[in-house]
Amino acid sequence: MVTKTIFRKIAKLHEELELKINEVYDEDDMLKVAEKSLLLIDDSIRKLKSLVSAHHFENKGEEIHFFKKLKPKFISKFIYYSTVLDLESHKPNAGKNALKQYYETAQEKLKNFYTEQSDFYSYYRREATYLDHKIFVRNSYDLKMKLSLGFYNFDTSFTTSHDQLISKFLANERIDQYLKKQIDSLSENNGNQNSSGLVWSASKVGLIELVYALYHMRCFNGGNVELSEVIRFVEKSLGTNLGNFHKTIFEIRNRKQGPTKFLNIVSDNLAQHFQQTEGE
Repeated sequence: MVTKTIFRKIAKLHEELELKINEVYDEDDMLKVAEKSLLLIDDSIRKLKSLVSAHHFENKGEEIHFFKKLKPKFISKFIYYSTVLDLESHKPNAGKNALKQYYETAQEKLKNFYTEQSDFYSYYRREATYLDHKIFVRNSYDLKMKLSLGFYNFDTSFTTSHDQLISKFLANERIDQYLKKQIDSLSENNGNQNSSGLVWSASKVGLIELVYALYHMRCFNGGNVELSEVIRFVEKSLGTNLGNFHKTIFEIRNRKQGPTKFLNIVSDNLAQHFQQTEGE
């Protein structure tokens, strides 16, 4: 199988995984969400491994792309939901102050991790590439760099020296957001309700179409967020209930007049406005 075909299969596998996670997402019971999501993610990672383990990439660029960009999308989800499961299953049955301290302690652990991995985190944040041929290619590594203590226990057909760290960085970004959200919700004046006075007055289907388009453009958290989280944020911010948005997205995708009806209206309306106000 050629690499391009495998990459298409991986893209489809990831899209299907995100849809399945969104279907089980319920922010009021993150313990159950984590348990269900981990089962889904485990199944997807096994399929991913079967696609890649015996595959010989046609060049180093393709192999680097897989281990630096594609595989971490899956593994970071596993790390994230594993951490959420651990946090929620061990949190104390105590008052707000104790819970807040519990989540703040978890934040400190994240900070310590970034301190320990500061050199490679800098490489990651700068989007550097000069070491990629050593650290994102199988059976290739640099002993001068900090390696995981379990490095020699890894499956070399599905692992490079540093793809796990990329996954960890991606997961930690979401974990940090999760912890901040939990801490904010425990604050005395928590702003869970829409207090701006702004409400969505156009079609709800149109709003879902708009949000889904922005989501797929990776406009929220650089794409490192579940669609369900974005939907819930929009609902709270605009004082609306978008209901079964999965069903709506399916209907949008399959409607006869095309999937971008509302976006076309927005685009045409904005273009018309600029034309009418030209020269003002």
